[in-house]
Amino acid sequence: GGDAGAILRAGGREIQDEALKQAPVPVGKAVATTAGKLKAKHVIHAPTMERPAMQTGKQNVKSAVKGALECAKRLGVKSMAFPGMGTGVGGFDVDEAANIMVSEVVEHIDRGTPLTRIILVGFGEDLTRAFQRALKTLVS
Repeated sequence: GGDAGAILRAGGREIQDEALKQAPVPVGKAVATTAGKLKAKHVIHAPTMERPAMQTGKQNVKSAVKGALECAKRLGVKSMAFPGMGTGVGGFDVDEAANIMVSEVVEHIDRGTPLTRIILVGFGEDLTRAFQRALKTLVS
């Protein structure tokens, strides 16, 4: 479901098959797989929930973002995109998620990273506006 389902539909079953071979991935850790048919080199899997379809919280979102950024750093990734972590099935508030995500990205960049481009993807107006507000507030 959610982002994982969209990635599966667009990128192909090989992404899910490879991810399942590395499961379970604890919250705060992240693993990378092939990107299948997607125009990317990798898909980074960073769970925000201990079990599928459960509610998530602030610390889980923060840990998942941090885990994804660290995984990207290990891979030497220069560009990556983030959906709203925990904002779909996890039921986490979009404004809180956006603030946490932008804060973690800024902190990661301040520590030095090969990343030169990070895209925050709002799959809906609420999340898009939340990312815009967080960027305006936290990066200004």
